[in-house]
Amino acid sequence: MLDFGLKATWFAFVVVGAVIRGVYVRRHGKPTISDDLNTGLDKLLLLLSGVGMQLIPIVYLLTGWLDFVDYGLPRAASLALGVVGALVFAVGVWLLWRSHAELGRNFSPTLQIVEDHALVTDGVFRRIRHPMYSAHLLWAIAQMLLLQNWIAGPAFLVLQVPLYLRRIPAEERMMLEQFGDEYREYMGRTGRLFPRFRR
Repeated sequence: MLDFGLKATWFAFVVVGAVIRGVYVRRHGKPTISDDLNTGLDKLLLLLSGVGMQLIPIVYLLTGWLDFVDYGLPRAASLALGVVGALVFAVGVWLLWRSHAELGRNFSPTLQIVEDHALVTDGVFRRIRHPMYSAHLLWAIAQMLLLQNWIAGPAFLVLQVPLYLRRIPAEERMMLEQFGDEYREYMGRTGRLFPRFRR
């Protein structure tokens, strides 16, 4: 029963995350793109991240194929990890929501500058330059704690790291080209993935 509860918690947060993304994508429609830096490698890395975020976990939930590598923890430890995982996921989903809400029409799921792009530095962007990536990092950590399996648990974290190692520096170069000193100053007072509270 505990195992089912942990999996159901993971699934519920995934649904909430998908609804958040869907609402904001639908609300702002398809933006007019003024600069697109996506490459085939970017698309491949994004696809692999999605495999770790959804495909492998869903295979784990719907089949018994990966059960042979479950963590096998005592019930109390499993429950404790699950509670922490739910809390981490709740913070991640909140951060995902705030990131979308504050970006508004400036949001693009890929390396693109939209027409009339504005630099957003308020709300969760006040202390973190990439809060949406931070939200997905929290999601990946929560997945490890809720899906207590050595393949499905860390799949998202393992498969998103190459994407972020490539994408974050490329995105920052793109923003520097677009906003120049304004973005450089913003970089100086914010953390990349974690909040910076002092200058």
